[in-house]
Amino acid sequence: MDYGSMVGESFEYSKEAVVGKWNKWVMLIIATILFGLPLMGYAMKILRGEKPAPEVDDWGTLFIDGIKAFIVYLIYAIPIIIVYAILMVVGIGAMMTGDAGAIAGMGIILVGMLVCFVLAIIIAVFEIIGMVRFARTGSIGEAFNFSAIRATIDKMGWVPYIIALVVLIVCGVVFGIVVGILMLIPILGILLYLCLISPWAIFVARYVCQLYDSAGA
Repeated sequence: MDYGSMVGESFEYSKEAVVGKWNKWVMLIIATILFGLPLMGYAMKILRGEKPAPEVDDWGTLFIDGIKAFIVYLIYAIPIIIVYAILMVVGIGAMMTGDAGAIAGMGIILVGMLVCFVLAIIIAVFEIIGMVRFARTGSIGEAFNFSAIRATIDKMGWVPYIIALVVLIVCGVVFGIVVGILMLIPILGILLYLCLISPWAIFVARYVCQLYDSAGA
């Protein structure tokens, strides 16, 4: 798996999608402002393998696909929400029992946050492939076809797949740092953020699309 090539191709794909195409970029900014639902729907089109980047049109479909994608994300997040809620309730309850309980409660909450973080990583490993399956089949159920998801990852190889995700995370950290610096600029920082979030979403969707296709799926 050529990670550098995947990153470079994803960058060029997202660059070609918006640079010099200001009308399309404005449409993507609007899609971001509308709770991000049309942007998620647009990402679904990219995950289906459309190349070059598709136009921002058929807003009804973008909204519907975005809502479906949100539902998939929400279902995947349920275990994290449940674990977090339980540990928070236990932790806060312990904190209300006295000084010793306060220390124990803080410990429970901190451990809970760590557990949720690890759980989120584990879920994301399957969720990413599940989202591509959903995008390509149009079936929400296929986003949770874990036997097919495991089979796809097996074809890639678990180690190469995990490394590919780490590479994406590193790209995300770099993007986050850049955005964080820009956000320090009053007003203009927010505008720049709105301009950059859609190209980043395109980059991620294209990267994941290539990752999925590397399994020959």
